[in-house]
Amino acid sequence: RERPAPASAVVGASGDALDEASGCAEDRVELQSLGTGRRVRGALAVGTGAALGTAERYAVHSAIALLTLTTERSRALQAAEQRLGSAVLRMLLSGQPDHARAVAGDLYGGLLDAPFRLLVAESAESVKPTKPAKPVPDPETALPLQLLAEALEAAAARAGEAVLAVPDGEERLMVLAVDGGAVVTACEGYARREAEEAGVVIGLSAPTGPIAAAGAYKQAEQALSVARRRGRALVEHEELAAGSILPLLADDAVRAFADGMLRALYEHDAKGRGDLVASLRAWLSRHGQWDAAAADLGVHRHTLRYRMRRVEEILGRSLDDPDVRMELWLALKTTASPVPSTE
Repeated sequence: RERPAPASAVVGASGDALDEASGCAEDRVELQSLGTGRRVRGALAVGTGAALGTAERYAVHSAIALLTLTTERSRALQAAEQRLGSAVLRMLLSGQPDHARAVAGDLYGGLLDAPFRLLVAESAESVKPTKPAKPVPDPETALPLQLLAEALEAAAARAGEAVLAVPDGEERLMVLAVDGGAVVTACEGYARREAEEAGVVIGLSAPTGPIAAAGAYKQAEQALSVARRRGRALVEHEELAAGSILPLLADDAVRAFADGMLRALYEHDAKGRGDLVASLRAWLSRHGQWDAAAADLGVHRHTLRYRMRRVEEILGRSLDDPDVRMELWLALKTTASPVPSTE
């Protein structure tokens, strides 16, 4: 806001603002803002049947001062805890679990004694920055992540669990939570109910321990990337290992690579010079077995051998190389239709 909120406001039972000098006997609620500077941290509501007297107003002002001091101290303590949590997380990700445990102490130490999961969340509208992330997130941009962090911390508090939630730059939140605990359950529920509306995308690692925290971070990032591509609010890394790799190929960069790799073969076939693409697909599907692949195509094995030599000549790559065979097979699975000729 351009201007700070008023320090106080008096509202009558009807909901209309009252004039302090009116002396009206109507029931009143006096609202006093809490906080220092231009930023309001909260409000104190005082209900009375008449205007406050001098002694009563002095008591209210004293309460405001104490509450403001407590609020500011609480925020300072919260910021200190966040810096401590950030240090613990950095140590874990850099392969220093013993140092992380020593720094965590009683505040986060229990979290490192049991299998935990690493959660990475980003704003649905975020784009990876080209410059180093700022240490303090922008309040407007980070609001969805703040809501998620508050929801997870509230779930941890209700269950008596330790949780480590650390903002990472402007549009990312990292959370360490006990595997199978209330925080993970709350995260899944939050994703189902609110994450899409709140504009948050979440990736969740498999259960791990302090020694493998860096690997868990990579898992969470991979799950987050898949969640973005699939338009989902939450993806767990365990889902990726349980499914097929083919849905992961639905990416423009992968399709461009596949199209470029097979273009020369499609153009060759389009000119009526042979069925190299179909022959390559049959040969690869039969794991290089000449007789079986030739039978599938209805041609002689020598014809198939000739076609595979032509494939090698056109592509300039050897089919004896297992990496080449793998790339060609994935390219064939990725391209849904022939690549159009450039001529």
